[in-house]
Amino acid sequence: MTATPGTPATRSHPPSGAPSALRDTLILMSLPVLAALALPAAFAGGGTRRWFGGRAESQRAEAQAAKDAAAAAFYELDTAQRDLRISIETISAVDDSPAARRAVADFAALGGRIDEVSQHYIQAVDAHDLDRDDLEAAAAARARGELTAAKDELVRVKQELDRFGSSLGPLLGKAETQLARLAPAVERARQALLGASNALDAVREKGLRADDLAARLAALSPELTRLNQGAGQHGVAPTLERAERVQRESAAIRAEAERLPQKAAEIDHRLVSLRTRAQALTTRAGQVDPVLSELRRRFAAACWQDLQQVPAQAAENVRQAELKLREAQAARDTQRWPDATSLLSTVRALLNTTDEAVSAAGDRLTRLNAVQKDPEQEIQRTRFAIRDAQRLAMTGRTTPDPRHARPLDDAVARLDRAIGTLEGRHPDYWHFLTETDAVRQSTARVVAQIREERGGPGH
Repeated sequence: MTATPGTPATRSHPPSGAPSALRDTLILMSLPVLAALALPAAFAGGGTRRWFGGRAESQRAEAQAAKDAAAAAFYELDTAQRDLRISIETISAVDDSPAARRAVADFAALGGRIDEVSQHYIQAVDAHDLDRDDLEAAAAARARGELTAAKDELVRVKQELDRFGSSLGPLLGKAETQLARLAPAVERARQALLGASNALDAVREKGLRADDLAARLAALSPELTRLNQGAGQHGVAPTLERAERVQRESAAIRAEAERLPQKAAEIDHRLVSLRTRAQALTTRAGQVDPVLSELRRRFAAACWQDLQQVPAQAAENVRQAELKLREAQAARDTQRWPDATSLLSTVRALLNTTDEAVSAAGDRLTRLNAVQKDPEQEIQRTRFAIRDAQRLAMTGRTTPDPRHARPLDDAVARLDRAIGTLEGRHPDYWHFLTETDAVRQSTARVVAQIREERGGPGH
């Protein structure tokens, strides 16, 4: 609001956040009055102010005191608002949570209230010239009342502002913590990038290119540029997140670079080991045909038919493994480390499959020989498993639980049927062995169920 030009109160009064010149003017204009009032009227030596008696001067002094108090309240409110604005700006720069947005909105609403009471104060100051020579007692009293009311409003809003400022404690603490983390986080990111770069240089000195790691490090260059541009351009929270990501990725690159010589040595070792294993499997695969010949001669077709393809499949698997080994060697020579690692994993899987198939033929012959010689050992082993499960099912009971008794009864019947297949001129020993295996597995499931229901393995 602007007073009428030419009057003693002519000034521009912004409603909030008044510039320091305004605050100085408001304070200075209140200082000389009481000192002047303390001088005797005769000392004026025929000056311009007329004497209206003690009552008028008393009222003028009280009005001036009210004006001084209002000016002080206005200054305190303005200072508190400026200080709190810094806190709000700190919060809004870091925190975009609903609570932070609500705090910003509440501060804006308080700003409107501050504008309103500040305007009332300025209007009260502009409405009364306490330095007039002909100021009457009634006018001075009226001025004192209006200035006191303005001061009270300013004090009440200042109290509201203080309460609001106190409520910002958690948000402000969180924001300040993040700001305190900012510079160290950015510096750690820079140091991590430097460490990764130095690690790559050291690897190259050993003749290892590490092109993939170099490409990953180069991709972080734009992120470093953004970090150097600062939080003022990109925001505090995004800058913190970026710094942490750069540090994390740089640390990973450095770790991989430092491990690269060891990885190269491991790949070289695996190449030699898998070549040796492939050669050994070639030899072992050649022994499958004699095993199959004996199985065909001594046992029914059902005991060996599923092994017929083992020699051919083993030879093909070894051939594929050797081809992949050559590709892995080429990848290692050109330092394509991920390709070399993947190819070696494929070779290992092929050789594992071959090893299992070749071993299965020899194991089959061994087991069939044992059961042909003494089937009773396999029968007793299976019966013992069933009886042990039956005893457990009856522990603490007079009758078994049907959920346990039924599968155990089925296991007994299944074992009896398997034993029956041994009769005849050419028994199917392999069927017998697979059946007894299945009976023991079903029995083990019942035992596990009982123990789980009773609360542990001790029951």
